[in-house]
Amino acid sequence: MAGKAGRPSGESDARQRLLSEAKKLFVALPYSKVSTRMIAARADVNVALIRYYFENKAGLYQTMMHETMAPIEAQMKVVMDKGDFDSIGDFMRTYYRIMAPTPDMPKLMSRAMMLSPDDPQRQMMEQMVRNIARPATDMMFTKLQENGSLNPGMDPEKARMTFISLMVFPFLIPPAMLEIHGIEMNESYLYELAEHNVKVLTQGIFNQKGEAQ
Repeated sequence: MAGKAGRPSGESDARQRLLSEAKKLFVALPYSKVSTRMIAARADVNVALIRYYFENKAGLYQTMMHETMAPIEAQMKVVMDKGDFDSIGDFMRTYYRIMAPTPDMPKLMSRAMMLSPDDPQRQMMEQMVRNIARPATDMMFTKLQENGSLNPGMDPEKARMTFISLMVFPFLIPPAMLEIHGIEMNESYLYELAEHNVKVLTQGIFNQKGEAQ
């Protein structure tokens, strides 16, 4: 397929480099402090490529977030289609696998949710939560209760909060608290924690004997 008119030559991997460096900068700095020239310099490409691929900084930010979350959204759809314990565990594993290389990514998402309700970043983040997280938790903690797949006496709303905590808190915990508890939060640890949290879900919250066939 022919490229767009005016595309600078010799930059076959420039788009991915821009996305990679943008993610690092947006995670480390407030959105307002990140410039397109800063991103282009870190990616070692001409700033014109940001206009070519993404139109502007906002377009780059939106593309970066959507492409980061795409595998999680895809796994959520599997959960919604199958609704079994294996798919729910895979949903959590996918989330940890995507977030582990850039563990501050959830902090970026949290910052966006604390902005003014009319801020475009917050609106985009809220839409992503509605599209990805809310449907999955609705299925897990309402529908599974209805078919007997939550352990007896388990409140679906409290179970939902437990699930959110297992997904989010490990990435938001202050480094000083980790140091006090002697925890080194690296990729290996996060992958192991994902498996542990899957067991917490499947053995503590879900009643696998009651799973609908």
